[in-house]
Amino acid sequence: MDKESLITFGTNLCAERHRKKLSQEELAAKAGLQMQQISKIENGKADFKFTTLLRLMKALNVKFEQLFDVSEL
Repeated sequence: MDKESLITFGTNLCAERHRKKLSQEELAAKAGLQMQQISKIENGKADFKFTTLLRLMKALNVKFEQLFDVSEL
């Protein structure tokens, strides 16, 4: 993913996490990830695997479109 897409995704992930009233630590536990990984993803500083995306979507109970700007695809 390019840098701009990573930043957009991270921003959307953070917004969804806040809507669900979860801390980064709580989201990490629900998704089976490290809190530092959540932080890096939210800040657009880490690329990630498709399996990580699926874990995050499941943990937040959101659809793909809620985390990505599909109008740019």
